Amino acid sequence: MCIGIPMQVIEEGEGHALCRAADGVHRIDMCLVGPVPVGGWVMVFLGAAREAISADQARKSADAIEALGKVMRGEGGFEHLFADLIDREPELPDFLRPAATDPI
Repeated sequence: MCIGIPMQVIEEGEGHALCRAADGVHRIDMCLVGPVPVGGWVMVFLGAAREAISADQARKSADAIEALGKVMRGEGGFEHLFADLIDREPELPDFLRPAATDPI
């Protein structure tokens, strides 16, 4: 499984950008997504931006990665990082739902 890392663009360049993640600043290849303005967010894998994302998507992804780290270290107290899933049944994305069939 691949895990993308949400990063915020802090400086634009030609074909690349400086982006901030939880572990510091990285030079990221932007060729797949094109220019993203300073302050914008991208999902990064292996040094390349794969998708421009919203700030909300970036926060949820960063929270999930933080929760995963806590679980791997045997720590508790990660429930708040999944606040959007508390008190509701998670829904499958459309592409994973069974296709509806027309009645005959």
